[in-house]
Amino acid sequence: MTKVPKKSDSNLKSEEKLEGVEGTKSERPPHYSWSTRHLLLVVALLITVALVIVLSTAPFAAILGPSHHALAAALHGLFSFLFLVVSTVGLYLAFRLFTGRIRSFPDLQLASTTMAVLSLITIVFGNWIYIAYRAKDPKAPRTYFLENMPEVHKVFFEFKEFAALFTLPLSVAAAFILWRYGSEILDKTWTRKAVSILIALNFFYLMIAFGLGAAVAKLKGI
Repeated sequence: MTKVPKKSDSNLKSEEKLEGVEGTKSERPPHYSWSTRHLLLVVALLITVALVIVLSTAPFAAILGPSHHALAAALHGLFSFLFLVVSTVGLYLAFRLFTGRIRSFPDLQLASTTMAVLSLITIVFGNWIYIAYRAKDPKAPRTYFLENMPEVHKVFFEFKEFAALFTLPLSVAAAFILWRYGSEILDKTWTRKAVSILIALNFFYLMIAFGLGAAVAKLKGI
């Protein structure tokens, strides 16, 4: 019978070191990347700092304006901006999901839920200031546009108004599928693509509403 050579103590120690290194490497994540939670935290911090600086250097009433609906308009603009930021992050994660290369699935669940909440809040404040927009007053934006630029109201604003409403069912549907089926959708191509398309459509309609809303507000504020 052939004798198996006995390993020396030095060889055994070197092998143990190699096994320890390999085990450590396998336990480490493939790469470090900022999660959506970190990104949202940074955005919230920047907005807070900006608000503190603005409010400490200018009167609050002067920032909002003299209108009775100034607070609702300011909140509508603030939440629509936050909605745009979160939707941009969600669009990127949706693209990763569409290509099957997403590594932060819980972040996509968080982003989709945040989009649905911000969509609802933005629509609520938008409907609030819509009362002032359609007021029977010569100074109301709707009256002004119909007398001077009717195409702005009939085309731009009406289209913007209904386009913005699509963001709520789209974001809610995406969030529901992501939470209902969880990581199981990663194994189904059609489900991954369906959720990605829902989030992409949400971003599309948001950009239309955001752009046209900013243009209308620039022409005639409330």
